[in-house]
Amino acid sequence: ASLSALALCLSGAAFAVDDHKHGHEHKPLHGGVVVEANDIDFELVATADSIALFVRDHGKAASTQGATAKVTLLNGTEKTEATLAPAGDNKLEAKGAFKVGSGTKAVASVTLAGRKPVNVRFAIK
Repeated sequence: ASLSALALCLSGAAFAVDDHKHGHEHKPLHGGVVVEANDIDFELVATADSIALFVRDHGKAASTQGATAKVTLLNGTEKTEATLAPAGDNKLEAKGAFKVGSGTKAVASVTLAGRKPVNVRFAIK
């Protein structure tokens, strides 16, 4: 419960909410972690060789054309940054070598074309 309280206190920070109704669900479609921010669902799929961010607007794929994103991975005191580029209809992706595991935290700064930047926080389970 203290993590939820902390998330609520962080201004502009998104957090996962399980019990609300907008007519769409926040279930992962690609095996990742889903967080909603500014009515947009962001699904982070992080592996040892790629980081992908899938974007949905009210349950429908949102275009990532012209979008920019940077993801910061936090493993204890170790910090790794990756710049993601559009890689399909609603996908942003970076390839490389990434340290990802249970307990890894990720912060994504995403700017979709014509929208204000959004900061999204993820906790990888």
